[in-house]
Amino acid sequence: MPRPTAAQLAYGSCTVIFSTLAMLLLSQTNSGLGIAVIACAALALGLLVSLTVAQPKTRAAAAAQAAGRTATPPSVPQPRVPMSVRRETVSAAVSAAEPVRERSTP
Repeated sequence: MPRPTAAQLAYGSCTVIFSTLAMLLLSQTNSGLGIAVIACAALALGLLVSLTVAQPKTRAAAAAQAAGRTATPPSVPQPRVPMSVRRETVSAAVSAAEPVRERSTP
């Protein structure tokens, strides 16, 4: 599950606080059970609000939606290096055969 955004945290927290105050003032309850029910209802409402806040879109998805097509994941760009400059890779067996000179400390 992705981490909540700052907007989700803010909207959810404000919903819990203000809905709790509004329900407590409107219901005028004095019992502990009534307060517990109102607190649970406010927490559920805050969770619902925070989950329905729009998630941020990636640039590719936003551009694709604006163009009217589905988003495709961006391709990995290939390095622009001329063929004459490219070097071949060295296998691990060749590089391991060379002696390693380490500095000895007294």
